[in-house]
Amino acid sequence: MPRDRSIRSVLIIGSGPIIIGQACEFDYSGSQAARSLREEGIEVVLINSNPATIMTDKVTADHVYLKPLTKKSIKEILEKHHIDAVLPTMGGQTALNLCIECEKAGLWNHFGVRIIGVDIKAIETTEDREKFRLKMLELGVGVCKGSTATSFLQGKEIAQEIGFPLVIRPSFTLGGTGGGFVDLPGDFDEALNRGLHASPIHEVLVEQSIMGWKEYELELLRDGLGNVIIICSIENFDPMGIHTGDSITVAPAMTLPDTVYQHMRDLAIRMMNGIGQFAGGCNVQFAVNPETDDIIGIEINPRVSRSSALASKATGYPIAKVAAKMAIGYNLDELKNAITKTTTAYFEPALDYVIVKIPRWNFDKFHGADRKLGLQMKSVGEVMAIGRNFQEALQKACQSLEIRRNGIGADGKELRNQDELLHSLANPTWNRLFHIHDAMKIGIPTKTIQKITKIDRWFLKQIEELVEMEKEIEKHDLSSVPTDLLRKAKEKGFGDRQIAHLLHCLESEVYKKRNDLGIKRVYKLVDTCAAEFEAQTPYYYSAFDSENESVASNKKKIVVLGSGPNRIGQGIEFDYSCVHGVLAAKECGYETIMPTRS
Repeated sequence: MPRDRSIRSVLIIGSGPIIIGQACEFDYSGSQAARSLREEGIEVVLINSNPATIMTDKVTADHVYLKPLTKKSIKEILEKHHIDAVLPTMGGQTALNLCIECEKAGLWNHFGVRIIGVDIKAIETTEDREKFRLKMLELGVGVCKGSTATSFLQGKEIAQEIGFPLVIRPSFTLGGTGGGFVDLPGDFDEALNRGLHASPIHEVLVEQSIMGWKEYELELLRDGLGNVIIICSIENFDPMGIHTGDSITVAPAMTLPDTVYQHMRDLAIRMMNGIGQFAGGCNVQFAVNPETDDIIGIEINPRVSRSSALASKATGYPIAKVAAKMAIGYNLDELKNAITKTTTAYFEPALDYVIVKIPRWNFDKFHGADRKLGLQMKSVGEVMAIGRNFQEALQKACQSLEIRRNGIGADGKELRNQDELLHSLANPTWNRLFHIHDAMKIGIPTKTIQKITKIDRWFLKQIEELVEMEKEIEKHDLSSVPTDLLRKAKEKGFGDRQIAHLLHCLESEVYKKRNDLGIKRVYKLVDTCAAEFEAQTPYYYSAFDSENESVASNKKKIVVLGSGPNRIGQGIEFDYSCVHGVLAAKECGYETIMPTRS
């Protein structure tokens, strides 16, 4: 079906100020959506209170309002502009909550504004913990045993009925705010009170704990005809018990058997269809019992989510752009693939590489802060790395964090105190990944590490192989290190500085030696379809391989350096600056190149 010509003006609601759990991924989505709609000749009106974003720049929308995200602001805009539809799915939880607030106040109905890209009932079902639980049971999707409480006494009764350990999940909160695990009855009263006060509707879900289960996410898109595609599968390196925003995540899923994946895929489609018949994006989270492969539905977000930005970058599939087009009536088979320019958007990306995302924390800025990771998100940014294998991507991500680590280890910063390492493994904080490496280095068995952390054995085996390679490299010096070993180390993500540390020589000497041996970096294309079709979009990652897919031109070039991962003091405002730097250079006729890691 062609686009709905009755939609001539669309209001996009942004996500407001940068906060933990809602940051520049929504600037990315909102900007993409605005450009997508303007391509169709639609007037875009945008409201966001954050002036540092590229979303609130005049290059993005026709009318930009830097106003508080409130009903009053929305009413002022609706009185000034004739708005045909509102797209609330690009501004995270803040935009959705405001959309619901305006719906309940009758604003949309009064001004004749349609809500596109989502169904209000779907939002209410997914954000209200009890409605979500009941809907999943109706759809035949497994859920944790539990019930919602709107009072302290009710919560106590539910806890006595289920038994400990428990998890408390407040309704309508962002980034897991107010949630937590309760192992002992003596800790329950405080946790329940905290959860009830965190919820804007004074409601929490009290349910059985599934800490230690494996966690997965699927990114879906559905059009108006009901066609559904899975854009990406994402696996959490960390098991249930750590908020997904604080977890290392990997795409595509590494340890998911195909039979379980197919079942999970069917459940995700059933869940999306069950909550409402809207055209747009959806993110579904699952927990899988590592012993029995039983699947439980954890959460469903009927909107572009934080993970959507990761999935979009990981696959090259412009999720927000396509979701915006579908919101105004297009179907997947009517849209062009933005990467190949020849095939349609109705396809599922195929990845011949591995993506690793590692969060970035700023605990040092807050003395006395609880550094233990749990259900409430605490990271302030993240890095993403692409490699030919998991080990390469993992090491590249560690090198990108800007915390003076040259990789997962082999940099002279190893911790060798066994008691401290075991405590860190049992009480996860920002450096647990490095301490897993260190524990293996001093001989703590992988079986012991797995028992404490519940991290899948496959991931631990990958780290163990890196530790073994370090030991093998340490047996040599620069003159005796075998070529094959040096090449294999580079293929597994070891930096020249790491190798130099192991060989007791200078980084520059390692660099010269490997180049003399023909071990050089090449650039591979992110093409969404594993080279089945020719890609037109120049989006590259580096690797140590035989074929270089980056074709150099004779045009004059300008490199614009990005600012790296978001952290306190250096965030989205530099993304804004870099975008304008690139646009200015392109206007002057230069070819622009941007290296970045966030």
